[in-house]
Amino acid sequence: MRDITPVTVARGDGIGSEITDAVLYVMNAAGARLKVEEVPAGEAVYKRGHPGGLDAAGWGSIRRTRVFLKGPITMPQGYGNKSLNVVARTTLGLFANVRPCVSYHPYVRTRHPRMDVVIIRENEEDLYAGIEHRQTDDVIQSVKLISRPGSERIVRYAFDFARSNHRQKVTAFVKDNVMKMTDGLFLKIFYEIAADYPEIKADHMIVDIGAARLADQPERFDVIVTLNLYGDIVSDIAAQLTGSVGLAGSANIGETCAMFEAIHGSAPMIAGQGIANPSGLLMAAVMMLVHIGQGDIAARIHNAWLKTIEDGIHTADIYARGLGRVRAGTAAFAEAVVERLGQTPVTMPPVGYSTARPTYDGLNRLAPRVRALKELVGVDVFLQWSGGLPDDLAELVLPLSTDALKLTSISNRSQRVWPDGNADVFCTDHWRCRFLAQHGPVQHAAIVDLLGRLADAGIDFTQTENLSNFDGKAGFSSPGQ
Repeated sequence: MRDITPVTVARGDGIGSEITDAVLYVMNAAGARLKVEEVPAGEAVYKRGHPGGLDAAGWGSIRRTRVFLKGPITMPQGYGNKSLNVVARTTLGLFANVRPCVSYHPYVRTRHPRMDVVIIRENEEDLYAGIEHRQTDDVIQSVKLISRPGSERIVRYAFDFARSNHRQKVTAFVKDNVMKMTDGLFLKIFYEIAADYPEIKADHMIVDIGAARLADQPERFDVIVTLNLYGDIVSDIAAQLTGSVGLAGSANIGETCAMFEAIHGSAPMIAGQGIANPSGLLMAAVMMLVHIGQGDIAARIHNAWLKTIEDGIHTADIYARGLGRVRAGTAAFAEAVVERLGQTPVTMPPVGYSTARPTYDGLNRLAPRVRALKELVGVDVFLQWSGGLPDDLAELVLPLSTDALKLTSISNRSQRVWPDGNADVFCTDHWRCRFLAQHGPVQHAAIVDLLGRLADAGIDFTQTENLSNFDGKAGFSSPGQ
């Protein structure tokens, strides 16, 4: 008898129980070799005092099975609660989010009948790291973190995915014209790794025009790899272009664990009515079956689902006269898929999957690390101050410069306001004072001395950022950037 694979399943909230029932029914009928461990997750667990939406037993199950099929979650509003998706991705090391976005023309209404795009999104870094601080009465900051190892892993995953799935092109979406250091690093790594895959075309686009072209001409794209925030936005755009976000599944892949889910929410307004579309979670389950080496069952389900769509059996969210023949509820739709197990679509191309479990050994092929020569050359000191004009602040701070560190510029919300600042800049109570070394590299003690002078003068500094050169090149942006 072939191996039975344990998987953790959470029904979630809202329509979650209904669509999970439908998906488990289809997988069981198709012969999926699973041992299901159900765990509670979502709103009720949050309300029991678990800020991540999953209790210790649930986390224990996932770490044991290493495979998690998750229904949609409702997160109660309240301080301290965290998105289960974000927590799972960071806790379990699920660095890659994979979203296939395919049009099902002519059976599901879409303006883009030839669309077949996969969005691969970095999951652990960027602004979604959730590092935020209130610095002043007026200003809150969110920290964008991009690392070389994190970028290498997601880019290599994208190219490996393209190679193993016979894709022709990988496009990076970045904003390196503005975020020259963070997005610039990601793009540099993208082309370094692209050189290892000469048979795959590599290109990049600025994310705003890239998203616009994706919305207008998605057939121009094949695989898109991008950073966390951009990927979240772009993947929802792409899913909607196919005709409905209710059709899209999503995989979150790590080196040891994986999570699979529909991309839609819990839809409490239709919960309990038996009309929800289970297709998104079913397509996520197909991705799960491929991941655990049951590609034969995945193909059996996916082809039956395609045949069901072809036969015009549609749930209410995609039903349209002239395209759909039967408006089916959740259970009836699942039954229709089961009835077509063993069949393949006639108009749409059938699918096939390998029964070999995918491996991610290549993700550990990180570039050799050579430590740069790091020299401390200054410090940015952020202040809360509402005492007047930029020149007034300079007059207050400039005398506090030390023999090692001199005030060279002041900016407000990244706009340089001293010296020679633009008088039309709108200023808040959040200021960045840049102090640079007078005579070569400085020691940390010089920064401590400077901060002591500021404190003694009654100046409220809220944050400091050390300024360093790496191999002689500035590791920081200029004032006004």
